[in-house]
Amino acid sequence: MSAYILRRLLLMIPTLLGIMLLNFVIVQAAPGGPVEKMLADIQGMESDLQARMGGSGDMGASSGGNSGSSNATYRGAQGLDPELISRIEKLYGFDKPAWERFLIMIKNYAVFDFGESFFRDKSVSDLVLEKMPVSISLGLWSTLIIYLISIPLGIKKALRDGSPFDVWTSSVVIVGYAIPGFLFGVLLIVLFAGGSYFDWFPLRGLTSPNFEELSLFGKILDYAWHLVLPVTALVIGGFATLTMLTKNSFMDEIRKQYVTTARAKGLTENRILYGHVFRNAMLIVIAGMPAALIGIFFTGAMLIEVIFSLDGLGLLGFEAVLNRDYPVMFGTLYVFTLLGLILKLISDLTYVAIDPRIDFESREG
Repeated sequence: MSAYILRRLLLMIPTLLGIMLLNFVIVQAAPGGPVEKMLADIQGMESDLQARMGGSGDMGASSGGNSGSSNATYRGAQGLDPELISRIEKLYGFDKPAWERFLIMIKNYAVFDFGESFFRDKSVSDLVLEKMPVSISLGLWSTLIIYLISIPLGIKKALRDGSPFDVWTSSVVIVGYAIPGFLFGVLLIVLFAGGSYFDWFPLRGLTSPNFEELSLFGKILDYAWHLVLPVTALVIGGFATLTMLTKNSFMDEIRKQYVTTARAKGLTENRILYGHVFRNAMLIVIAGMPAALIGIFFTGAMLIEVIFSLDGLGLLGFEAVLNRDYPVMFGTLYVFTLLGLILKLISDLTYVAIDPRIDFESREG
């Protein structure tokens, strides 16, 4: 197994490089960039100043073009000192060719040096660590609730396959799966966060302004109170896949010969179900928990964080894209990708821990 783990760890290196290179090329090809954003901000301030002073303030066309080239001619830069433009390019590292910038970035990222944010007075590492608790809270609680509800529900559906309970619960989870989480989040805000009906839950943040003044029990209640709506919006669409997967896994195991043999020996249904069937049926379900966590943690939570104004990694990445804050964009992408690859390896190792009969190493050989 150690050789398999080592091969998987080594395989992460080209995978990580390929993902970073692909995204780097796409970003460089996209119009706009930090240099053009800064030039547009400078021109906007000058135009506003001239307007206040009664001048015409015609500073040229609006910014556009490709910031990926250090020799690019920026539209909208007319009227600005070329030396100022060169200084801004050097400030953001765009005085170097794209390939050199990429190599420098990868070299720094190899030692987890993600640089400084272009538009925030903090390092990318500090920003990620600062926003991480919010995203972890959403991801962990959402995953935990989904598993605590879906697994018992899936087991009960398998035992009562074809019954009215099985039919109406399937309808409910499929409808929930069909509703996008962000749309359900908007609905929750309208209904319960002071939108048009009730004002029962807070709209932004995970804690109240007076959080530090509360007792320990008060802090727990305040934290849970803020989590209700965003976590509900996240989990509403997560039940269907896991519930049906649990149901189908149990039904497959219940039909196998060893279950018939156990019944013939006089074992009780609970002993058969939870002593034999459960372990085999839960192999896929439990081993998929790391993948489910990374899916909620890094994808599903982004829009929820934006909608509920939660200052987490999703909102940080969203604002970084809007502001063309490349160090934050690529730093968070690197961290997300690396964690995703590690959790995928953990998922495979979980298979082996649950069922030692699985041997990925011999299978590869």
